[in-house]
Amino acid sequence: MRTKVNKSFTLIEFLTEQYPDSPRTRVKKLLQSGTIRVNDKPVTLHSYPLKPGDIVEINKQAGNAAKAGLPFPLLYEDQDVIVVDKPAGIPTSSTDGSLSVQDILSEFLKRQSKGRIRAHVVHRLDKEASGVLLFAKSHEAMDSIKIKWQETEKHYYALVEGIPEKAQGTIKSWLIEDKSQKVHSAHEMPNAKFSITNYRTIKQVNKNTLLDIRTDTGRKNQIRVHLSDIGCPIVGDRKYGASDEFRRRVRLHAYSLSFPHPIDDKIITVKSPMPDGFLSLKPKDEHYK
Repeated sequence: MRTKVNKSFTLIEFLTEQYPDSPRTRVKKLLQSGTIRVNDKPVTLHSYPLKPGDIVEINKQAGNAAKAGLPFPLLYEDQDVIVVDKPAGIPTSSTDGSLSVQDILSEFLKRQSKGRIRAHVVHRLDKEASGVLLFAKSHEAMDSIKIKWQETEKHYYALVEGIPEKAQGTIKSWLIEDKSQKVHSAHEMPNAKFSITNYRTIKQVNKNTLLDIRTDTGRKNQIRVHLSDIGCPIVGDRKYGASDEFRRRVRLHAYSLSFPHPIDDKIITVKSPMPDGFLSLKPKDEHYK
């Protein structure tokens, strides 16, 4: 939904006016989700000043998520699948009882369907990463998507330390996880999984580089390990060699996912904007889980 502003007020006042029946806390969650755009720029500041003529764009599904009380926006939904914009700091799913995106979505779907539908995991994003995350609404849809998973195309933004030796390239290695749950590149061996990561330089950002990442495989921590392997760890990723001078959120964001629909094979493409502040690095710790 695109709306032209006809008077001067703050962004939170505008959103409150657009959603008069929603509690202010839900309106704030919508704003914090990063899917509100002013003149085609993502804005999350409550007090952001609007003036007559400004164009405010509200993702329709994000608005529905705010009304439903979800802490993150819906990017796409139909009777078979649901796609959300996962925030950094929360796992895709959990086995230790900690709250996960799957838990939150399952409760949301159960409320809407009177207990008939829940969220089924199709793929995963690392807890530290954010962006487009797909779930199926049934075992049948989940199985169908997984069978055709090689037909998907996944793109990520990664802000890395330094400058890669080549502006673009492909990184291939066998990945294996050690007892401390850290993943390493290794020689071909039992339990190691072959992995392929493609990268392309978008632009230099001071001493860092913004990359477009496309993965041919989806291994645990794959992108993080491969970028560290070429001497350019992802900003904030201290687990894989990034500077530990400041605590920062890991700058890895899944911005695009294209997949064949489980019913009619139509290609669905879902995108998420770059998070606010993704390229901004200040000389202090960030408040990030």
